[in-house]
Amino acid sequence: MRAFSGRSPGLVTGVVLVLLCGCGAAEASLPSREAPTPAPVPVVASTNVYGDVVQQVGGDRVKVVSIISEPAQDPHEYEADTRNQLELSRAKIVVENGGGYDDFIGEMLRGANNSSAEVITAVEVSGRVTDDGEYNEHVWYDLPTMGRLAERVAEALAKAAPADADAFHKNATAFKEDLETVRTAEARIEKEHGGTAVVVTEPVPLYMVEACGLRNVTPLDFSEAVEEGDEASARVLRETLALFADGEAEALVLNEQTPSSQTERVERAARDNGVPVVPVTETLPPDQHYVAWMTGNVDALGHALGT
Repeated sequence: MRAFSGRSPGLVTGVVLVLLCGCGAAEASLPSREAPTPAPVPVVASTNVYGDVVQQVGGDRVKVVSIISEPAQDPHEYEADTRNQLELSRAKIVVENGGGYDDFIGEMLRGANNSSAEVITAVEVSGRVTDDGEYNEHVWYDLPTMGRLAERVAEALAKAAPADADAFHKNATAFKEDLETVRTAEARIEKEHGGTAVVVTEPVPLYMVEACGLRNVTPLDFSEAVEEGDEASARVLRETLALFADGEAEALVLNEQTPSSQTERVERAARDNGVPVVPVTETLPPDQHYVAWMTGNVDALGHALGT
């Protein structure tokens, strides 16, 4: 009788099939592996005005820290703290106003030793700087500048996160389209009230005033003194107050974030003479976005003038 020295072919085949089926079952039970969501792009803005614009363009693909975010904070007097210094050291993009308004950004960046961050300066984006260096640095009240700034932010974000470039550019376009509704409201005021004389306590809202075709009759020495935190001379204050008593000014645009004894006297003179007062702010009010904020400012000015 011949002895069998190997396994039966049928048995081997069965074992192979079992093993193959087992491998297939194991592979089928493995969880699917999705690509990890990339970390949001870290951005630091000097004020919440610029922080909001970045957020509108970047959406959930950005992590924005706004250094000045409370009405009581004055950019001219801001002192760096360790938390914001740390955020600046990590930032890939920094958005500042420039023009001497928020010099703390440059100082903090040097202290944070972050030379690789892309810095976007709104004053430079605005094109408002003249050959002799004269300009109003409060460019966030200038709607065309903010439209260009949104485009510039989209470009910077696209470099930092190329996979989301289309979304960034699409968001910037939507932001600019929303700005057009505010510009339409400004044009309506210009059509109905162009040339109307108004007083401003300081230059913060002047781009809006000019876009509405209104005439600023404020003594320059008065608005500059208020902006610098100084007091105007008695003569200049009398000239300013007389604009309401004489009926020349038809509205007062008041920066309510920088009250002083002199601005309070000017506000009182306006109200005593039946001149409407339009309060504005330098920073974004809580729970508002930029376009809604500017819409409210322009609507309030139009209402004061009877639009």
